[in-house]
Amino acid sequence: MRLLLDTHAFLWYITADPRLSVVFRLAVQDQANEVYLSAASVWEAVIKHGLGKLPLPAPPAEYLPRQRDAHGIAPLPIDEAAMTHLACLPTLHRDPFDRILVAQVLQHGMTIVTADAEVAAYPIPLLSST
Repeated sequence: MRLLLDTHAFLWYITADPRLSVVFRLAVQDQANEVYLSAASVWEAVIKHGLGKLPLPAPPAEYLPRQRDAHGIAPLPIDEAAMTHLACLPTLHRDPFDRILVAQVLQHGMTIVTADAEVAAYPIPLLSST
């Protein structure tokens, strides 16, 4: 299975947040699964950190890639092909970062890992993070 972590799922995972389900933890740790973090999630975290809404123990440009690598999570760049899917999405969710993640799931045939009910409204494969 190819998993794309929503921003909160990644942050909860790297901090061992107790809100994460056992199913989620096992799926991320399963060597048979490919686990990704989108550049959109890093972008979102950098913005929230800059606004003072996301405290991190180190600058996000250092901390996020280091944690992604330490947990064996691959980076997923945003490319022009994702925009084709983004342009066709119904407006079920207004958050642009989450909409990019949905487009990437469609583009790459992935399963999104999220607790966001608005993301879950899209007809895409989903694994709940809670």
